[in-house]
Amino acid sequence: MLILKRERVSVHPLILTCLAMFAFAANSVLCRLALGGELVDPASYTSIRLISGAVVLAVLLSLRSGGLKRPAINGTSSAALFLYAVCFSFAYIDLNTASGALILFGSVQLTMIGFGIWSGERLTAIAWSGVIMAASGLIYLLLPGADAPSLTGAVLMAVAGLAWGIYSLRGKSSADPTMATTWNFIGTVPLTLLAGALLPGAVHITTAGLLLAVLAGGFASAVGYIIWYSALPYLGPSRAATVQLSVPIIAAFGGILFVGEPLTLQLIIAGLATLGGIAMVINSKRVAIREGA
Repeated sequence: MLILKRERVSVHPLILTCLAMFAFAANSVLCRLALGGELVDPASYTSIRLISGAVVLAVLLSLRSGGLKRPAINGTSSAALFLYAVCFSFAYIDLNTASGALILFGSVQLTMIGFGIWSGERLTAIAWSGVIMAASGLIYLLLPGADAPSLTGAVLMAVAGLAWGIYSLRGKSSADPTMATTWNFIGTVPLTLLAGALLPGAVHITTAGLLLAVLAGGFASAVGYIIWYSALPYLGPSRAATVQLSVPIIAAFGGILFVGEPLTLQLIIAGLATLGGIAMVINSKRVAIREGA
């Protein structure tokens, strides 16, 4: 089983990586199906997703460790995870699958790159060109026009990306990512209950909406993270960052196939600029490491 000790993982790392990328992209597709079709309200979707993720992760961790050990909830990480999830849900009321995934992914990566710069990391000229190119791609996507996404939705998704970037940065040094993720999900449960009482909008949950939210939390999030953490030791930082470039592309095709969304020229150009720019930054870091810079 994937949740057992690392040395017992027998699945090929490439298969694990592909499964993880499809799971991450599925989060966008499932959320858009649920909220775009008005099958559930965004606050309820967020609560069901996070609670389902917490339950599945708790069960998997118990199977691995023979029961949950003493609570190890990190309040800041749980708050960042909750902020990501709630902004993600409300953003997908107005955004299509591909635009949302691109804005989310771009914001996450730019947040992490920005933190590196703030921490004193020196970027090469090529890397700076990549940062400017990636930011320009996102700006181009938001330029007024018939194909431009909702500004409100875009801002909410950018905040979701910022929160996920912070969450990812805080989890990089975790000795046991599965345990940390489990307790962080558990830590979001009180926040989801509070938010459900405070956030605007009537509660609306259909059977299909409930199922989509449970799949997003229990499979695309919980199981997806477990698979990803199983693959990470075989990838290394640069490869791990590079393969995540595939997530918005997979999400875009998922939106076309399952949601019936169009693929616009504006999105294609913005996607090429954003993902290409981020790839330039990642590749420049890899070259610097190889050259001992």
